[in-house]
Amino acid sequence: MLEQKIEQPSFEAARLNLRPLRAGDAAPLESYAGDPLVARNINLPHPLPPGATQAFLAQCADPGRVEDVWAIDGTRAGLPALVGAVGLERMDRQQSEIGFWIAPQFWNQGLASEAVEAMIAANPHGARTLFAWVFQDNPASGRVLSNAGFEYLGDAEHHSVAQGMTVPTWTYLRKLE
Repeated sequence: MLEQKIEQPSFEAARLNLRPLRAGDAAPLESYAGDPLVARNINLPHPLPPGATQAFLAQCADPGRVEDVWAIDGTRAGLPALVGAVGLERMDRQQSEIGFWIAPQFWNQGLASEAVEAMIAANPHGARTLFAWVFQDNPASGRVLSNAGFEYLGDAEHHSVAQGMTVPTWTYLRKLE
C-alpha cells in the first residue's frame, strides 16, 4: 500500500504565522515543555523524558499522521520563531479536534486567540465540526474557545499525565458549516 503524503499548508494571522514544525523548533519545544505550567495544561509528562521532543517532531512529519501540528511563529511581531503550537486531529465524519498552547512568557497577549481564529478561518481539514477540551483548572483556554465561537457542551474527564490522575475537563464544539 502506498503512503499518501499529507500536505500541511502555512497560514498567516495578523501578527503570527502558523507553519509546520521543523527540526529547528526542537530546542524551544523542549524548553517550553519543561515548564510545569505548559506540561500540566497540554497533558505532557513532567519532567519530559529524554528523546520525547525528537519523537514528537518525527510523529508530526509522519505521512500517516492523524494530527497536524503548526508552530505559532511570532517573528512578524518581533517575537521568537516558536511561541506555542496549535494542532488539529482528524476524526471521522468531517470532524477535527483542536488543541493549542502558548508558552507562559507570552500569555495574555491574545496570541492563542489569534492562532485559533486563523486555524478556524483556514480550516485545513475541511471540517464541518471542531471539538476541543480543556482542563477545568485552565479557564483562560476555555475563554479562548468561547471567544472563538465554540459552544460549551459539558463536563468530562481526561487523564492528566503531568498530574498523574484523572481530572475534570470542559468540552466544546464549533460548527463550521
